[in-house]
Amino acid sequence: MVHPKLLIIGLDSAAPALVFERWRSDLPTLAGLMARGAYGPMRSTHPPITVPAWTAMMASRDPGELGFYGFRNRKDHSYDGYAFANSAQVKVPRLWDWLGNAGLHCVVLGVPQTYPPSPIHGEMVTCFLTPSTKSAYTHPPALKAEVERVTGGYVLDVEDFRTPDKEALLRRIYEKTDKHLGLAKHMLRTRSWDFFMLVEMGVDRIHHGFWSHMDPAHHKYEPGNPFESAIRDYYRHVDRELGEMLALCPPETLVLVVSDHGAKKMDGGICFNEWLRGEGYLTLASSPTKPTPISSVPIDWGRTRA
Repeated sequence: MVHPKLLIIGLDSAAPALVFERWRSDLPTLAGLMARGAYGPMRSTHPPITVPAWTAMMASRDPGELGFYGFRNRKDHSYDGYAFANSAQVKVPRLWDWLGNAGLHCVVLGVPQTYPPSPIHGEMVTCFLTPSTKSAYTHPPALKAEVERVTGGYVLDVEDFRTPDKEALLRRIYEKTDKHLGLAKHMLRTRSWDFFMLVEMGVDRIHHGFWSHMDPAHHKYEPGNPFESAIRDYYRHVDRELGEMLALCPPETLVLVVSDHGAKKMDGGICFNEWLRGEGYLTLASSPTKPTPISSVPIDWGRTRA
């Protein structure tokens, strides 16, 4: 029996309000998929962040079953004993494992929590959590040389995406995206794939870097600023790239465009230990004079109720 190919396009942090509503008319590729298929917002994992959301999606397990809840997870009962959630912590099969075991050729590009690379029936290029391109980041290992040649030097992530130098950041975001999606088009052309999945992190990075320049509700927004259209222009760019990718696929290919979470403005954060102190749940023997890890602060356990 011949099955249609399955292409999953992951856009990390893609905002439903932007794709489905505000900029839909600017995104003909995505709008066309919506017109021909089904779409809508879905509930993410708890917590709704990159790790564990992508693995939860691909393994059909919630974070409690997976045993990790974020990029860093406690490895012991100390305050600061953390370990990064890499592929070694994924103890259950993911979709490409099941398909590969059934003899289907899988290509996996940039899906979070795939480093170190795992043997699959096909090809894998690992994610932005890879330490550097000096690491072994492909399966099979020989694929690395091809990736470096095709991309002119692969880029795993956008460096320093919270920098105030927005012009340089914008260049790095486009460079990373173009190398990644260019590699995807190369693999679509050169592999006899049955299942193909990629996750583009540039969407997340441009949100982090430019949301305050785009959103009038953000407290730092300035009307008419030079980067007001940066996110919209980037979405348009990605949409064009996706159109080129779809043109390389047979017309009967099943296409899913998915994200791990959305995006919105952030007005600030909560310092939980300060809140606990203020409410009388946490009592210190002496107060630090500068930001200090909780493990280094003398706690008065006799008067602490948290």
